[in-house]
Amino acid sequence: MHFASYFDHTDLRPQASREDIYKLCRQAAYHEMAAVCIQPYRVPLAYHLLRDSPVKVCTVIAFPFGADNVANKVQQAVHALEDGAEEIDMVMNIGALKDRQYSVIKHEIEALLALRRDYSFILKVIVETALLSTEELKQLTCLLNDSGADYIKTSTGFSHRGVSLEDIQTIARYRVPPLKIKASGGIRDLSFALTLIAAGADRLGCSCSQQIIQAYEAQHRG
Repeated sequence: MHFASYFDHTDLRPQASREDIYKLCRQAAYHEMAAVCIQPYRVPLAYHLLRDSPVKVCTVIAFPFGADNVANKVQQAVHALEDGAEEIDMVMNIGALKDRQYSVIKHEIEALLALRRDYSFILKVIVETALLSTEELKQLTCLLNDSGADYIKTSTGFSHRGVSLEDIQTIARYRVPPLKIKASGGIRDLSFALTLIAAGADRLGCSCSQQIIQAYEAQHRG
């Protein structure tokens, strides 16, 4: 596989400027990454910049805490899809998980997937592994296996840590294809990126994508 196609080139900083998004999209298009991942406000701009590129426009819903009600999450997703988003990364209701209200998580996934009657998109569910026990991560992975979601995504990048190798190993142990894995948060060098891919990650959400890709290309040049 083309190495750059593992990457969702990401800038979710609240202070990211228009020029920052221009730069992000130029880099993603140049390397032919999988997607750019940006705040909903920046979706129309990214869609305009990437409409002639194979790079997809991804945005986040209920970010970074996931505590919105289902109706709000659906409304946010509709706005994003109308603006040109092709991939939706939704933060699940972490509080509901802690209350063992798994039906709430199932309901919000089902509600977003119902939008596929009118829109074509990939759904990734952010579970924020930093806030989960190993047993909770196992239970969530099993829940998502049967949910219809396309990816389980580890992290927002805004908790006390991002993805760990142990997170990916746990998910890989219990996930059943076609559910895929997006590792995100704290991926800053080639060695860690390759380790996560080898452990089972299908996508990497990363703000350092270009530097990692350039390091990979330097290693394989000639």
